[in-house]
Amino acid sequence: MDNARRIDGKKFMWDGICYPDEKSALEALQKYKDAGFEAQLVKEEDGCFVFSRRVPKQVTVEGQTS
Repeated sequence: MDNARRIDGKKFMWDGICYPDEKSALEALQKYKDAGFEAQLVKEEDGCFVFSRRVPKQVTVEGQTS
């Protein structure tokens, strides 16, 4: 399993766990969402996988003024 995956053009990171069933994966997915992450469930033959990403709220670029 790759640690990173592009889903809908966005980069998501795998949480490193192979969930044995969809129910446990959905519980993990909801925990990530509750913590402020975007999260996606990926089902494959060998299990369910949760990928997440967090978008920065504000990007500050040094040397530029707004």
